[in-house]
Amino acid sequence: MRHTLNLTRGNIYQELWLLTAPLLVGNILQQFYNAADAWIIGRFVGQAAFAAVGVGGTVMNLFIFILSGCCAGFSVLFAQFYGAEDLPSFRKESYLSIVYGGGATVGFSLLALAFLTPLLRLIQTPPEVEAECRMYLAIVCCGLIATYYYNLCASILRSVGNTAAALVILFIAMALNIVLDLWFVAGLGWGIRGAAAATVIAQGLSAVLCFRYLRRMLPELLFRREDARLDRALLKKSLSFGLLSALHQSSLYIGKLLVQGAVNSMGTGMIAAYTATTRIEGFANSFGDSGAAAVSLFVAQNVGNRDGKRAREGFRKGFALLAVMGVALSVILYVTAYGGVVLMTGETGGTVVENGAAYMRLIAWFYVLCFVGNAFVGWFRGLGMVNIPVIGTCLHISIRVVLSWLLIGRMGLAGVALATGVGWVCVVTFQTLTWRFSRRQRAILDHV
Repeated sequence: MRHTLNLTRGNIYQELWLLTAPLLVGNILQQFYNAADAWIIGRFVGQAAFAAVGVGGTVMNLFIFILSGCCAGFSVLFAQFYGAEDLPSFRKESYLSIVYGGGATVGFSLLALAFLTPLLRLIQTPPEVEAECRMYLAIVCCGLIATYYYNLCASILRSVGNTAAALVILFIAMALNIVLDLWFVAGLGWGIRGAAAATVIAQGLSAVLCFRYLRRMLPELLFRREDARLDRALLKKSLSFGLLSALHQSSLYIGKLLVQGAVNSMGTGMIAAYTATTRIEGFANSFGDSGAAAVSLFVAQNVGNRDGKRAREGFRKGFALLAVMGVALSVILYVTAYGGVVLMTGETGGTVVENGAAYMRLIAWFYVLCFVGNAFVGWFRGLGMVNIPVIGTCLHISIRVVLSWLLIGRMGLAGVALATGVGWVCVVTFQTLTWRFSRRQRAILDHV
């Protein structure tokens, strides 16, 4: 297995594919990982429990994306240091993110546990699913520290071009998660508690394996005794990158939570339909998210290497690849809308399937914009302009939430799809104008 990949030389398309392919497979596996709980619960427990996992999964994803967003921000710094061949700074960053980031994650977990009930009520969780949602999320919160350390170690590996090792580890964890889901839920009858316990155990395994791989294969990337000190300037920069990236990722899911509130107000059947569509979208978004991460890492390494021309060329080629994938996914989502919802819900007809299929058919018309937006996110994040994706996401969720609440009563889930599509139009417009006219962007590229 190739342990590192220097992105500052070589064929750009080839390197982007070498980055993207394992990231894509990993993101798809992550969706299987997330969907396993819902699929098994839906078949062995019932629709109410399926709806509870749907609501709980949305909240869980918010927590996870806050942590993975922080790690994505750190990965930009890691990639820039690696591109500049500055391993001492790389190791200092590993110390700060492991020690201080881990401590912050423990505090975040306790805070999340304390506010579960108000959060579930804020999004209008139906009483018949609230208790099970709370139980599911309480168990998940106990494993957030493992989630953070897996994402951190995976970000370190990806920053040096090694996207394959994290993929293998994720596959092992996903397989364990499915086996434990079947055992705990179908075999032992633990219901939603069993699904949550399976997730936590699998996350713990992935964190341990990822850290052991780094220690054995790439020990030069982890901090040593001389690196274990507080570098205030680097800590400040790490906080800026980590918190802004976390805000970007979490803003998307805060928006989804608020949209979930609109869906929840329409009853359990609508929740079940929306749960199915979000699982399907998760697979589609895997392609865009992987491309964005690949563009970000490529740009960051070349910015660190002070090669602005190669960074620009990587963005252009990454943009083209993502646009092609976006068009293909739009067609696939439209054609498979009805069958996909049937597969996820286990139902062959009725309002749940009709609502879900209507959502998928309408949102498919806009999906290419989601992928174009991901290309811009990778570009700006790789440059270190992590505030631009945050602003774009806040714009998107504001439009999406307001229009969802206005339209869902008249159009059902199709109204939520239309709201999402309009939000993407506005975000891509903002990103394009920023890319075209940003003085800060020109200053960064002129400097490198």
